[in-house]
Amino acid sequence: MKFPIDLSTYQPLRFSVAQESLTTEQRATLLANINLVRDSLVFFTALANSKGLGGHTGGAYDIVPELLIVDGFMKGSDACYPVYFDEAGHRVAIQYIMAVLNGYKEPEALLHYREFGKGFYGHPERNEADGIFFSSGRLGHLWSHVNGVAEANPGKTVFMFGSDGSQQEGDDAEAARYAVARSLNVKLLLDDNDVTIAGHPSSYMQGYDLARTLGGQGLAVHTSAGEDIDLLFASIRQAIAAKGPVAVVIKRKMAPGVVGIEGLPKGHDVIPVAMAVDYLTAKGHTAAVAMLKQVPAKAEKIVYLGSTAESAKNRDEFGKIVCDILKTMENPAAKVLVVDSDLEGSCGLHHIRKNCPEVYIHGGIMERNNFSVAAGFGSAPGKQGIVGTFAAFQEMVISEITMARLNQANVLAHFSHSGVDDMADNTCHFGINNFFADNGLAEHDQTRLYFPADALQLKAILTKVFHDPGLRFVYSTRSGTPFILDEKGEKCFGEGYVFSPDKDEVIRHGRDGYIVSYGEMLYRCLHVVELLKETGIDLGLINKPVLNVVDEAMLATAGTSPMVLVVETQNSKTGLGIRYGSWLLERGYAPKYGHMGTWKDGAGGLSEQIPYQGMGIEAIRDKVMQMLKG
Repeated sequence: MKFPIDLSTYQPLRFSVAQESLTTEQRATLLANINLVRDSLVFFTALANSKGLGGHTGGAYDIVPELLIVDGFMKGSDACYPVYFDEAGHRVAIQYIMAVLNGYKEPEALLHYREFGKGFYGHPERNEADGIFFSSGRLGHLWSHVNGVAEANPGKTVFMFGSDGSQQEGDDAEAARYAVARSLNVKLLLDDNDVTIAGHPSSYMQGYDLARTLGGQGLAVHTSAGEDIDLLFASIRQAIAAKGPVAVVIKRKMAPGVVGIEGLPKGHDVIPVAMAVDYLTAKGHTAAVAMLKQVPAKAEKIVYLGSTAESAKNRDEFGKIVCDILKTMENPAAKVLVVDSDLEGSCGLHHIRKNCPEVYIHGGIMERNNFSVAAGFGSAPGKQGIVGTFAAFQEMVISEITMARLNQANVLAHFSHSGVDDMADNTCHFGINNFFADNGLAEHDQTRLYFPADALQLKAILTKVFHDPGLRFVYSTRSGTPFILDEKGEKCFGEGYVFSPDKDEVIRHGRDGYIVSYGEMLYRCLHVVELLKETGIDLGLINKPVLNVVDEAMLATAGTSPMVLVVETQNSKTGLGIRYGSWLLERGYAPKYGHMGTWKDGAGGLSEQIPYQGMGIEAIRDKVMQMLKG
């Protein structure tokens, strides 16, 4: 299938730092290139959306003018380090189209953006053979790395693209001070579009100003209108010509000129297919429109034994359940503070903002600050701090977790996007080190890690532990999960179920051994257990909703059985598996033991991530059979 927009019309430009302005011919070529790249970005990100893969259009669309200007300086001078470092990972689509335009990939490769096994992930991951020369990691984490590149290449000008969102992260303040102190030849191109995932910084973070902030750190700062090509070129050239670190703050609306997403937070994510069709129709890209209108084939839906066909997303249910709890409290604003880190829609906190606004704060993209604010609020008896963000970002707040514990804080933290299921953003967004939160000393420690199996168990857990003292971490997946059924076909955690703190749960009894699991792997393991029972293998299943506490009675049940297999999508080096085996040995139990977890880099896609890690249904079954025969 041919890429429907003709990229052969792209004409690379070469600029000299000595030239102060664009020639008439250069200007016309640059504008044509900008339109070509922007139209292509709209098309192939929307194509990914039509397949259910997401795609993040607006940020990549925004920075096309400055990136193409910088590309011209890179091609025109060996003094410019030839990598488009970008600290805002979701703008990765522009990295992929530049890899094509620079000859590393064929245009048709873009048709597979974010697909499994194609290498076009939701954040840049270094693969020089494919034209990607850096890994962005998480938002706002790259500048210090770029400083190091500048240290290693003292004769080069090193560029980094950023934004008013990514610059909210605290790492950048340290990087700014270092760049100034070392007079590094780092040039920042910052898209100041006043849009982040959940709102407008000018509204939720009054006083925040890129130019004043960076100027206060000692950088030279230029401000430019992003869609004024001549002014933008002059500002970038001036930054390159100056010695030391310089920031160009580029003002524009999000996705300028794209009807339906211009200037709006929804422009951050992928453009709706219908809007992309309208945009491309107006631009005359009939072949691209025809391709977008094709209905992609739907993957066959797996029917899992032992659970319902219906499912729910715990990450969304979290906010609804908290709202129900808050409504039972008198004057909740005096007792509860909910701090969002610009991910309210992904963590369910938007329900709290809409229904209980008196307790809600939009804290911006500042996870360390926001966790500590919640902890400070919750450091008095009877008060509760609540935060929500992605599980991958828990790694950023480990020090703050320790401080909260030292201050005897009460924090209920919701970390969504745990594990790897449905993770198109790929490796840097894997939430696989959740056990890092269990880092307190054993004496007096009240830290608890909860990973419910379905939405009904989530409700039971939150209702039970909401007012408990100490640090409570509740984990959920990006994907939805079905409801677990008992042997009578009734919902396990439905009517009559009461969550028992610090207790494991037998989902199925077994004579031949037990699988121990939790969260999004429980229903998959239950399917395997039911399949094996049909063949005469009587395997049991234990649910461990409290991850970091030993249930002695249940450990004895598992430990005195012939075999135990722990299955999880947490890191195989840091997860439950390595703990559970030690717990068994310490108590003198010696069943055949194995554990399965995430162990390699992601490969894109959504539901493919778990089987790729070797934890699909067939792989779990094969592991059990191997252990039973061994």
